[in-house]
Amino acid sequence: MLNPTKLDAMSLLAEQHAYTFLEARARTQHLSPLSSQFDLSIHDAYEIAKASDTIRASEGEVHIGRKLGFTNRKLWTKYGEKAAIREPIWSSLFDSTVRYVEDSHAYQSLTGALQPRIEPEVVFKLGRTPAADACIEELADCLEWMAHGIEIVVSPYPDWKFEAADAIAALGLHGTLLIGEPRILSSASRQHLAELLANASVSLSCDGTLLSAGYGSNVLDSPLHAIWHLHGLLQKQPQFPALHAGEIITTGTWTDAYPVQAGQTWGTAFSGIPLPGLSVSFA
Repeated sequence: MLNPTKLDAMSLLAEQHAYTFLEARARTQHLSPLSSQFDLSIHDAYEIAKASDTIRASEGEVHIGRKLGFTNRKLWTKYGEKAAIREPIWSSLFDSTVRYVEDSHAYQSLTGALQPRIEPEVVFKLGRTPAADACIEELADCLEWMAHGIEIVVSPYPDWKFEAADAIAALGLHGTLLIGEPRILSSASRQHLAELLANASVSLSCDGTLLSAGYGSNVLDSPLHAIWHLHGLLQKQPQFPALHAGEIITTGTWTDAYPVQAGQTWGTAFSGIPLPGLSVSFA
């Protein structure tokens, strides 16, 4: 068991790294992955993430939910330099980087976004707090609504080269989350939600040209499974609060993450679920 002095030193080091990542984001600066400098464990990375959360809250940002990353198993072999990604990650969402889209179209500035990429996702809001031992059906009963979301992910690491722990430490690579019109989930729709989402698909286009299509089954077999995975993971991370009513959760991309540039307009369309697509014009 670590003594208090050692724990205090580790907390201070995590805080120092957290300030480095937050400053790099504010100044749009590249960073070398911490894993290239020392052995960065997943646990260490989440301690940095916790320190970042504390700093942001102290500066007035409001915690509103969580984002999941690397839930799409088809992408795991594409990321990770020393070792391929093998499991999802998560990070906190704050009000400063989340906004709702009206009329299914948004204008989004890329100023300050390092190496931005686009990800089509499905977002949920928890209407009730799930029990610690909730099964997936009980978790579904806690959901208030779902919506289509487009996440702009960013990377301070040159050429998007990093390890899983580096991604966690760097604010989960989160940039901005744009959320479309929420659709209230009825009791009946929740009963078959996992299967419905697994069988649905989304297309991703740029300036009218279809670039990719993805399926809900890519996301840990279903985006609902992704939330359940997060719920279980948080039971093993007592340093973080468990999922609770009022939080929004974005569950990860259905396609690969594509680089975006100012002047482009990207669009999505769903099949198999009653969610409208979104279009985003970047400047």
